[in-house]
Amino acid sequence: MTLLPLEELPRPLPSAPARVPARLLRTGLSLLPLLLIGVWAAIDRHSLADGAARLASADPWWLLAGVAFTLLGWASAACVRQGALPERLPPGLLLASQFAAGAANHVLPASIGAHAVTLRFLQRQGVPLPRATASLALYSLVRPVAKTLVLVAFVVLSPGLLRLGHLVPDRRTLLLPVAAAVLALAGATLLLVFVRPVRGFVRTALTDVRHLHTRPSRFLALWGGAAAAPLLQAGVIFSVGAAFGLSLSWTEVAFAFLAASTAVGAVPAPGGIGPVDAALVFALAAFGAPTGLATATVVGYRVLTVWVPLLPGALVLSALVQRKVL
Repeated sequence: MTLLPLEELPRPLPSAPARVPARLLRTGLSLLPLLLIGVWAAIDRHSLADGAARLASADPWWLLAGVAFTLLGWASAACVRQGALPERLPPGLLLASQFAAGAANHVLPASIGAHAVTLRFLQRQGVPLPRATASLALYSLVRPVAKTLVLVAFVVLSPGLLRLGHLVPDRRTLLLPVAAAVLALAGATLLLVFVRPVRGFVRTALTDVRHLHTRPSRFLALWGGAAAAPLLQAGVIFSVGAAFGLSLSWTEVAFAFLAASTAVGAVPAPGGIGPVDAALVFALAAFGAPTGLATATVVGYRVLTVWVPLLPGALVLSALVQRKVL
């Protein structure tokens, strides 16, 4: 009996079975967005069918303009993401990640889905976790600040637009957001005082903010993209309204959207409609739009910005997971 040398003995392949769970996990993650979309479509099928029927009878050219504004909205989000980071990100993949983040954002509440997708994308691009997290915080802070500045500019340049008095909340209603702001500030102060990693995160964030604001390209991408975002959304609403025959001007529609989205915390949500949607219907009606036409405009706006891109966005999200970009 001849014994083979040790180096000539056949060796097992232990790595093949180990790859199977990872492959199955990646496949499951790539199919999860499609499953969630199917569940959401089944729950909200009546709103989806109603909005699709309304859009089918609208002017297709104005709807095409609304699609163009929607696409530009993702480009503005990508600009803000790039402006919030010192590192240069690949433009194509960044835009694709924001398109995928839009689908995740509509599945999970409070922008958790979009931030989770973006955080994973940044880590895959080699951005350290503290800096990536700081960029998400800067993104979340700059967008509402920029929208408020745009609203103030509308008020200063066109004071005649202030015809939304019944949308202004009373003092008792204002107590809720004020109390929430005070609690948030108190909680942030406690974290800074007693949690050392939070102090390190704040130092990293402040250092990056100072550095970014010394670079004109980052400053313009950050604040320009954030200021353009609400105007582009107003462009979508105006285009959908024009497709239905809404007679309001773009300035009136833009101001109505800015006022409604800024005051969203103080506006109730009747009939299961989201707070922004309810406030936007009221704001458009305050400018003289018939309530039915204002409602149709808001429903069409949601279909065009949420439902139409949702399946393509989920497919892009799945593709990015499969390619290990996420």
